[in-house]
Amino acid sequence: MASHRRPKQPSRARVTVLTTAAAAAVAFSSQAANAAPSEKPSKDEVKTKVDKLYEEAEQATEKYNGAKEKQEKLQKEISTIQDNVARGQEELNELRDSLGLAAASQYRTGSIDPSVQLFLSSDPDDYLDKASTLDQLSGQQVEALKKVQEKQRELAQERAEASEKLKDLASTRAELGKKKKEVQGKLAAAQKLLNSLSAAEKAKLAEEQNRASRTAERDALTGNVPPGSGRAAAAFAFAQSQLGKPYVYGATGMSSYDCSGLTSRAYAAAGVQIPRTSEAQTGAGTKIYSVSQLKVGDLVFFFNDLHHVGLYAGNGQIIHAPRTGTVVRYESMNTIGGPFMFGVRV
Repeated sequence: MASHRRPKQPSRARVTVLTTAAAAAVAFSSQAANAAPSEKPSKDEVKTKVDKLYEEAEQATEKYNGAKEKQEKLQKEISTIQDNVARGQEELNELRDSLGLAAASQYRTGSIDPSVQLFLSSDPDDYLDKASTLDQLSGQQVEALKKVQEKQRELAQERAEASEKLKDLASTRAELGKKKKEVQGKLAAAQKLLNSLSAAEKAKLAEEQNRASRTAERDALTGNVPPGSGRAAAAFAFAQSQLGKPYVYGATGMSSYDCSGLTSRAYAAAGVQIPRTSEAQTGAGTKIYSVSQLKVGDLVFFFNDLHHVGLYAGNGQIIHAPRTGTVVRYESMNTIGGPFMFGVRV
């Protein structure tokens, strides 16, 4: 027979808990529905962040350039030393051959004596250090053996030097790889931010940059600034001929440049070799601390660590390769993003 007992009613405490939970859920849903979506950064905010990343990338780029330059220098030095060692070994072999011929000649004439055995020794130093042995040799033989001894010491020193430079080269290559990775990381982060902009926002940023560059060019050309020396003028003319070419980190032309790549190539075109990196270029001439004393073609340096350089164009304007995403262009010194430190007249 079926049970007709009434169902058990929930306790007052349980009802209270369930009611409270339901109310909280409704309130949460209402807040979620009414909450404003996370705000997308504005064009100007993106530009500020991107500019900062590009500045950090350029700092790493100049360190990358320095490591690359050191690597190339070490490779040349090691190659030279290895060539010297090879030639020195040939000379040593010839000296030993001549001593061997002398020993053979004495043997044929029956006049060989214990001292001649020294000619064939693989370690003449051990014999030469004994004065009693020297007494048994002729002056000519002593000189020949001293040449062998000197050549052996010279080769040992050069081999040791090459070994140290090879260790330095390995360390430099590791540093080069580290800086390259750092640059690429900064550039990737900047590109990710730029990709968040709409096509219209990107176009507006580009137009703002182009307008600023045209204004800077006009101001430079209408300014009354004395030209630099013939070579400075030639370097500046070269930079003008490169306007519009893209910035690429580590590049020295002719299709693309980074900041110090442009300035070093410009002066090379004028017949003057200056260092590769911006920091090293500060020692290429006389420092000038007043903007009013600058002449067209002078090198101009920015930021406390001197990681950016351009060529003075006159009237407070420069020609430079700014950063990734831009081209060689005119720009006001007031918009570089870092303080002007000084100029250098090459």
